[in-house]
Order: sequence, then structure tokens, then C-alpha cells
Amino acid sequence: MATDDKSDDDGLADWAEALMEQKSADSAAAPEPGGVLSEDHSRTFSSSSSHNDIPINDINRVLDIPVLLSVELGRTKVPIKHILQLGQGSVVELDALAGEPMDVLVNGYLIAQGEVVVVNDKFGIRLTDVVTPSERLRRVSKG
Repeated sequence: MATDDKSDDDGLADWAEALMEQKSADSAAAPEPGGVLSEDHSRTFSSSSSHNDIPINDINRVLDIPVLLSVELGRTKVPIKHILQLGQGSVVELDALAGEPMDVLVNGYLIAQGEVVVVNDKFGIRLTDVVTPSERLRRVSKG
């Protein structure tokens, strides 16, 4: 799949905006000086001198980190005794309905939903709904 540079830039801008929102939310919830965590924990991974001066271009440092992308067809709960009875030709009923969008997960976190397609005799997924970067960060911080 080919994407143009404009959409890549827009995606990076969305991520950068979400990261800045998260940073401001984290700094608002920081403990008072002299409390239990009275040590200086304001160190950053950036070479800049101030916590607030982190350039947006620092996101480029993480762009080559590999992550596990998976597509979930459906789920079901079954007792162990049924698993032990499975054999060739067994059918396991899932909770998803036929034609329902499938979840696209990155490291176990939902990032999009899509539909199955076949490209050059291989399965693929066409994204139909993408979770916004700020919503992804909210979900990650909650769980």
C-alpha cells in the first residue's frame, strides 16, 4: 500500500499533538516539591535543557521501533475439556458475526477496525475506522 507524504506528515502532526497533550496532563498531575518524591525527576531523554523545550522532531527517534500488529477475527471462552477434544476438522464458534469489522491491534491495543481483503493471493485488511492518536494515548494511559 502506498501513502503520500502529506498524509504521513498529518499523522505525525496528530501524534505530536497527542504527545504534547499527554505531557501537559502529566505535568499538571505532578507531585508538590518536597513531597515523598522530593528527588529531581525532571530529567528528559532529549538533549534540551528544559522539560518544556522538547522538540516535536524527537518523535523520529521511535519511528523505527518494531511493534506487533495483529488482526483479531473474534474471541470465545471455552472450558479446557473442550480444547482437549479439538481435532482436525473441529469448528470453534467465535463471538464475531460474519461481515463484522475486525479489530486491528498494535501490541494488544486497538488502533483501528477493518475488513478482510485478498491481495495477490494473500489476506490483508482494509482499514475502515482508525482510532485517533489522542484517543489511543488515553486508552494506553488508562490500562
